[in-house]
Parts: sequence; C-alpha cells; structure tokens
Amino acid sequence: MNNRLFFPAVFSGLVVIMAGAIMASLLLASFLSLTSYTEESIKWLILFLAFLCLFIGGFVSGARAKTKGWLAGGLTALLFTAVAYLISTLGYDVAFTTSQFLLHGGYLLTGAVGGMIGVNLMKA
Repeated sequence: MNNRLFFPAVFSGLVVIMAGAIMASLLLASFLSLTSYTEESIKWLILFLAFLCLFIGGFVSGARAKTKGWLAGGLTALLFTAVAYLISTLGYDVAFTTSQFLLHGGYLLTGAVGGMIGVNLMKA
C-alpha cells in the first residue's frame, strides 16, 4: 500500500464528509425555519443525508486511495466518528449513548462500502 496516496485520500474523504454535512445542515436549517416542520418530523431525511455524506466520503477516499477501499472508507468514517465524539464530549459535555454508537457503527459500514465501490469504479 502506498502511504503517500492512502492517508491524503482518507483526509480528503473526511473533508468531503464535513463539507456535505455543513451543506446539508444549512439546507435543512433553512427548510425548518421557512416551514412549520420540526426536526422530529424530518428525522428520516436527516438520517438519510448523514448516511449519504458518509457514503460519498468513503467513495472519494476509496477512489483516491486506489487500493483497499474498505480500509480507506472505514478509516474516513472512523475519523468522522472521532471528530463527532470529541465535539460531543469536549464541546457539549455529553457522552455518546448506545444508540449513537450503533449509528456510528452504521456510518463505519457505509463508509467502508463507499470505499469499496470507489476503488472498483475508478479501476475500470
């Protein structure tokens, strides 16, 4: 595995995830402020967009790594989980719950699948 390509690929996937999360947050916040919907009423849309961002980030990291897409996508999702955990605990003094650990486990799987697809589509 070429480390010169692998770790920048993981970080570029993380940047894509963060950019996607910020754009989705701005879009959903605007939607919620302009309509009478609540966060609870669109929780499935929020969840879908979160998984979509993780998938795209894993895809980008796998495509850029060019090898071991599952590892690149998984590490990208793991870094996202670490950032979310640090923000949650250090910024808000709130520990992860069991459901959040399960959610981030799903993120890990989604990122790994995105990385596998990214590697294989970019080889063709």
